[in-house]
Amino acid sequence: MPALDLSLSSVELTRIICDIPSVSGDEKTLADAIFAQVSALEHLDVYRDGDTIVARTRLGRAQRVVIAGHIDTVPINGNVPTKDIDVDGEAYVWGRGTVDMKAGVAVQLKLAAELSDPRVDITWMWYDHEEVDADLNGLTRLARTRPDLFAGDFAILGEPSDGAVEGGCNGNLRAIVRTHGVRAHSARAWIGENAIHKAAPILERLAAYEPRDVAVEGLVYREGLNAVRINGGVAGNVIPDLCEVEVNYRFAPSRDVAEAESHVRDVLAGFEVEVVDAAAGARPGLDAPLAQEFLAAVGAEPRPKYGWTDVARFSALGVPAVNYGPGDPHLAHHDEERVPVAQIEAVEQGLRAWLASS
Repeated sequence: MPALDLSLSSVELTRIICDIPSVSGDEKTLADAIFAQVSALEHLDVYRDGDTIVARTRLGRAQRVVIAGHIDTVPINGNVPTKDIDVDGEAYVWGRGTVDMKAGVAVQLKLAAELSDPRVDITWMWYDHEEVDADLNGLTRLARTRPDLFAGDFAILGEPSDGAVEGGCNGNLRAIVRTHGVRAHSARAWIGENAIHKAAPILERLAAYEPRDVAVEGLVYREGLNAVRINGGVAGNVIPDLCEVEVNYRFAPSRDVAEAESHVRDVLAGFEVEVVDAAAGARPGLDAPLAQEFLAAVGAEPRPKYGWTDVARFSALGVPAVNYGPGDPHLAHHDEERVPVAQIEAVEQGLRAWLASS
């Protein structure tokens, strides 16, 4: 088992945990290493569910903060092991997972080891299977088996936010829009009905769609409704009898899932629409007293989170949550994934300043 040393800097820890491959479904080696380290810390109670690890202080503080990060990555593509690089005079750690989101996990591990007497009780969560279907997500499993572990007054997810604070998140909906036809030999196309041709109006509506900018509690979320995949066709000489257009809708957290589904059906009225996946967004929750103290401590102006993240899970449980982590989200999953060294250090300093006893 690769050994972690939590006395190392968060930058060094980033390199080490990125060099332990943990593509979704293969997190065990890294989970074992994390579990071994945090289990040795006397100030933490540790619980493990599969490859999800929870470590909690029990100091009897009046408030509790939950800080979470996923330990899996998308597939490696020649970008492990990590390496140190320089871009325009700035030092970076390059490699798979540096942005999404092992630098954030490294910061959390460093602080979990060192903050034995924080100003609030802390629940640390490191979980598996974030990059794949939601039903495999470690937090989904944990919510079923130990919902009590999610209890808190405020939550922080270490997703990459460029070192800024991103409040809440957009919701996410996927739907399949179908057209039907009649198969025929392509030499006698007039005998059949071409389902792919019938899909043209779907694409026209989506191309003409004007997404909203929606203000929610002072943050402006940008929506989007787009075709992301088309499936159709039988053979090179057959008129197709089925075409499926997969549509993705990113919607502001002012809408719930039912409202989002109704909107998609309105836009695509007259077509067969099947919603295959949907997740509500999360409102910013920045009016919570702990959130205000957090913003003041890290000196950050909040921004909206356009993508969906697991902050929505906490929001659904009544726990206001934000995204705060090192790394440019535009580089998440990119083959040139890299995180600024200074940003790792700044996020650690910001969290430490807020969490340490006054």
